[in-house]
Amino acid sequence: MNILSVNDPAFAKYGQIVKNVDFTGLVEAMKATPVPEGVVYEPSVKELEALPVMQVLTDVFYGEMPIQIGYCNGHNSRLNALEYHRSSEINVMATDAILMLGLRQDVEADYTYDTSKVEAFLVPAGTAVEIYATTLHYAPCGVDGKGFQVTIVLPKGTNYPLSTPHVRAEGTATDREDCLITATNKWLIGHAGGGLDAGSFLGLKGKNLDLEQD
Repeated sequence: MNILSVNDPAFAKYGQIVKNVDFTGLVEAMKATPVPEGVVYEPSVKELEALPVMQVLTDVFYGEMPIQIGYCNGHNSRLNALEYHRSSEINVMATDAILMLGLRQDVEADYTYDTSKVEAFLVPAGTAVEIYATTLHYAPCGVDGKGFQVTIVLPKGTNYPLSTPHVRAEGTATDREDCLITATNKWLIGHAGGGLDAGSFLGLKGKNLDLEQD
């Protein structure tokens, strides 16, 4: 799979590099977070939210909307699923990482999506990117089999368990977008080979992309 630089013009439809916030302290603090063999996601980490950048992001980037700062760390090379939110997400790279991205506009009427349309971008350590609400994304990938540490900034409450579980047809297509909701402010389209929880909507068509093989 061809991996583009985040500075490539092709990235502009998925997001932008965040240049008006100093993430130095956050990147340094992320070095103390664990890097498991699998992938771990923590939506809200008090040590990260205690940093000055928390207030700066709240005021400058999210327009005083309540936010949370967490991380996604580990080892990964596969696509497995794609998700989207009703809001932008900021990713701050404490290590080099690769993002596999798609466009929500390319999701079919039955909420399936062809993985051949996914593009991959290398984002260097120390770089922060805004991922637009219209961008399909999921867990980052490491570079050359190495682990990754990526800060995840989202509106407060995102990715927490639902208060009312949504009924979805397991592994089948649907014409109801709410059947994709798997957590607060999270719509997910999974791949049959992605090892997702039972009941996840499996709408990704084509290969479960693997950066170490494709």
